[in-house]
Amino acid sequence: MRTATTVELSSGAGETASFVVEAEKLGLDVCWVAEAWGSDAPSALGYLAARTERVLLGSGVLQVGVRSPVMVAQTAITLSNLSGGRFLLGLGASGPQVIEGLHGVSFRRPLARISETVDIVRQVFAGGKVSYSGNQFHIPLPGGEGVPMRLSARAEHPIPIYLAALSPAMLRLTGRTADGWLGTSFVPEGAGEAYFSHLDEGLAAAGRTRADLDICQGAEVAFAGDEEELLGMVAGRKKELAFSLGGMGSSGTNYYNQAYSRQGWGDIAAEVRERWQRGDRDAAAALVTDEMVLATTLIGTEEMVRARLTVWRDAGVNTVRLYPAGDTVEAKLRTLGRAIELVGEVG
Repeated sequence: MRTATTVELSSGAGETASFVVEAEKLGLDVCWVAEAWGSDAPSALGYLAARTERVLLGSGVLQVGVRSPVMVAQTAITLSNLSGGRFLLGLGASGPQVIEGLHGVSFRRPLARISETVDIVRQVFAGGKVSYSGNQFHIPLPGGEGVPMRLSARAEHPIPIYLAALSPAMLRLTGRTADGWLGTSFVPEGAGEAYFSHLDEGLAAAGRTRADLDICQGAEVAFAGDEEELLGMVAGRKKELAFSLGGMGSSGTNYYNQAYSRQGWGDIAAEVRERWQRGDRDAAAALVTDEMVLATTLIGTEEMVRARLTVWRDAGVNTVRLYPAGDTVEAKLRTLGRAIELVGEVG
């Protein structure tokens, strides 16, 4: 398995950049840069490209709803060329709270928007004049004065496209069209029905197999010295998971909650969300079980984490995205370094 991590430069940009530089020295393969509702990803990626030499850099993810498809392609080509071909283009729909609540753009038909964006981006990458007529995008604009154009910039290296996907429909699209899948809320024991069945359906429709898709899954990694420390770590993560189940997304759309529900925790996920939405955050966190935390993280003793990485590998994960625990950059790097070693041992 390859190793990856995800960073965001919303605060402590200097420390974050130093973390990435040192992580590269530890042997990290890929660094994804998040966008969410903080700093934009492309600016941070350009900065990190100048500070690093070997590590692959990916947008994890660019929010499709607030950028035109050609702008996405322009950004990708620029970052790929600047980094000497080290750029991975990660795209995602985000959710209605960010797209509508922050950007004031309609979240309607995210699947169609991403599908057509991928079509147009690949057309731009090919270097010809851009001409497209879909349900979401028309290039050139019908009835206007513009004619088809091509970019003056050319992609000097291949640019893999990754899609962030949790819903069955988005997973099928990923299987049909993407080079990689950026996933989360991953339980390998339940991934067959919840995730891989949909990915495989999309792959088969395109005449492809799992070998054509980089399965990139992420989880927090933390090492406990004994059972007492482990129990404290697990308890400390319950409110974070409750936020994902109850606070991520809008009141009507929460893809994380749906993902946990498909993996066997439907009743708990629904109740956590209901209590979180009512403002009873402590009660919501109390509903989260130890099993839910341990199943979707890489938290434990070294032996436990090694065993868990083996399960991830056997489930079909190609790239493990590590979120190292630690109160300081140095502590996070120690955790990340040991995790990278364990991934190497597992193979």
